[in-house]
Amino acid sequence: MTVLQPHTGPISGQHYLPASGAALSWGRLPTPDRKPMLTVRSGDTVTVDTISHEGLMEDQGRDPLTYFGERGVAASDVLVDLVDLAGSDVVHTRGPDGPHVVTGPIHVEGARPGDILKIEYLELLPRVLYGVVSSRHGLGCLAGERPVNDETGEAVPILSQFCTVDLDSGEATMAWGSGGRIDFPIAPFMGLSGVTAATDEALNTIPPGRHGGNLDVRDLGHGAAMYLPVQVDGAGYYMGDPHFAQGNGEVSLTALEASLRTTVRLTVLEPDAAFAAVGGLDGPVGETATHWIAIGLDRDLDEAMRKCVREAIRVLAEVAEVPPSVAYLYLSAAGDFVVSQVVDDVKGVHCLIRKRDFPAWH
Repeated sequence: MTVLQPHTGPISGQHYLPASGAALSWGRLPTPDRKPMLTVRSGDTVTVDTISHEGLMEDQGRDPLTYFGERGVAASDVLVDLVDLAGSDVVHTRGPDGPHVVTGPIHVEGARPGDILKIEYLELLPRVLYGVVSSRHGLGCLAGERPVNDETGEAVPILSQFCTVDLDSGEATMAWGSGGRIDFPIAPFMGLSGVTAATDEALNTIPPGRHGGNLDVRDLGHGAAMYLPVQVDGAGYYMGDPHFAQGNGEVSLTALEASLRTTVRLTVLEPDAAFAAVGGLDGPVGETATHWIAIGLDRDLDEAMRKCVREAIRVLAEVAEVPPSVAYLYLSAAGDFVVSQVVDDVKGVHCLIRKRDFPAWH
């Protein structure tokens, strides 16, 4: 594989949006007055280049050529759009701004508030053969406790692990010391994918919400779909925070962060059509060929769990016509509730509901 630099390599969508110039925002989501970078029809496919923030961040030097060069990556294998952003005059302030680089927005003709945007993930191609997992002090599941220097036990501000990727085996390698290594499978997905919220202020990219955004639900990968309530005319779709792999929980702070070229189909559904698919949703809902994915979000993990249970009951009642009391009992016996992530301020729980358990969906 060659590195997928902008405008090179396979581009399978009807439209293409590179990660450059005005198409990028760093740390903030698009607002309703943001000029769309692309206008498409409902049902069109779009290929979008996304870039990872790891190797770009200020605490890593904001110099990806040097950062990755010190880890054995040739300059020609560093993405030029990443280098261009690092060298630009774009102001990024950690804290007020999130870390994520966002590509978009995309205007979908005919989308109006009250409609649902269906996002189908058709293809997720690695743009590079390496990625980074990081932990930053004060953040992550063990905020204030880790990361530390394993030898001294002293706190360190950031700990980052460079990983190589073999696409033939489909595995990433995390290596350390004299021969220590872990190999684990990659399963690319977009950590951040959403519609523009009807707010005047540009939202921080970190917390997910009704708009979708930084959900970090790893089951929304190749072949999956996500449904989001449209909040502004044209939907204002965007994506970012590309991942090669993530464990549920994302406990240290990041996944295996690495740049992707992602092709999606964007379809506008009027309320009746959306109801037939996922019911009367008021926030993100996912779907695969085999499962519905109910999602609960809250700053309190216990409340996120309760919200996910209520949402799973709603999906079963409205889509599979299961009485809510029966749905509640079924979910206790067969629903698979998972902590999506605990590191994005607003925590996430999602439930995988097997379609095969319901006669009409066999």
